[in-house]
Amino acid sequence: MTTSTRGADKSPAVLVLEDGRIFRGRAYGAVGVTFGEAVFSTGMTGYQETLTDPSYHRQVVVMTAPHVGNTGVNDEDPESKRIWVAGYVVRDPARKPSNWRAKRSLDDELRAQGVVGISGIDTRALTRHLRERGAMRVGIFSGDTLPDEGTMLAEVRQAPEMKGADLSAEVATTEPYVVPAIGEKKFTVAAVDLGIKGMTPHRMAERGIEVHVLPATATAEDVYAVGPDGVFFSNGPGDPATADHAVSVMQAVLERGTPLFGICFGNQILGRALGFGTYKLKYGHRGINQPVQDRTTGKVEVTAHNHGFAVDAPLDKVSDTPYGRAEVSHVCLNDNVVEGLQLLDKPAFSVQYHPEAAAGPHDAAYLFDRFVKLMEGQRA
Repeated sequence: MTTSTRGADKSPAVLVLEDGRIFRGRAYGAVGVTFGEAVFSTGMTGYQETLTDPSYHRQVVVMTAPHVGNTGVNDEDPESKRIWVAGYVVRDPARKPSNWRAKRSLDDELRAQGVVGISGIDTRALTRHLRERGAMRVGIFSGDTLPDEGTMLAEVRQAPEMKGADLSAEVATTEPYVVPAIGEKKFTVAAVDLGIKGMTPHRMAERGIEVHVLPATATAEDVYAVGPDGVFFSNGPGDPATADHAVSVMQAVLERGTPLFGICFGNQILGRALGFGTYKLKYGHRGINQPVQDRTTGKVEVTAHNHGFAVDAPLDKVSDTPYGRAEVSHVCLNDNVVEGLQLLDKPAFSVQYHPEAAAGPHDAAYLFDRFVKLMEGQRA
């Protein structure tokens, strides 16, 4: 990626998809060139949490909501220390922020962090194209002098694909750190950071859990060195088929029978640890309005998603695995994609979506309580 932090408002910009579809608009954020996988997010709010979610590493996010940036950027809502998206696509950016918490505009923040974007294009048409053709590689080119269309298309097609990408170590912490329990400490959890969002350990801390966040390269010995009552595997970017190390660590946890909880990438890791396969979705689930049914209760939840891969597990039966019986606990009502797994003979479960609810909704917060109950049961 090449960027400039000079003003972008009047610079022309071009978005080029790998299948040759081209959209022309204006630069938004930094001026320059960027490449990634084109995906769309259906959330109408929470753009700051989306931008700073490490799971979006190497992805160019298309916002389906037409008006973006109206609440500006604050210093409380980021989910990590930086913006992770490779590029940003909006139709109608706000001319100025209007919110009492705003510290600066979204355009200024994108420019300051070198994130190349494009505005003024038909994001509805682009989203429909991605739904029909599938997520694909994309490039955004902006500046006063742009290459010809053939050159831009060739550069897009040379960019790396998401399938086969091993990205967790690129976004995870390199040093362990601790998020202390809020109030009385009740449990210790080792959290393997595969691209963790800041709200996740906070939700555990609210429940009296001291969270030891470990690098993606942590071994089983590192996990148990903190004396955990439970082990957590986080969300993160990339293809779960490449995550052999995380799978082996999770299998060691399953062997010992320690209470285990996984979110998003952690759900895919549990699927692989149990012997199921994973596959790439046509265009994925991204947004904060996705309907999921908890099959253990029958309750339907509106949930936050960000995943382009899924677990290939049977929906209609209990499966035998090396660690006992397993079943699909949650399913997406839009397309029957597996959204959760649970073991019936060991204290382990996972969900594909994001119950920490940043930026919402809050329907699935009970899953952190379910994790606490597993640890309480193990202690008893």
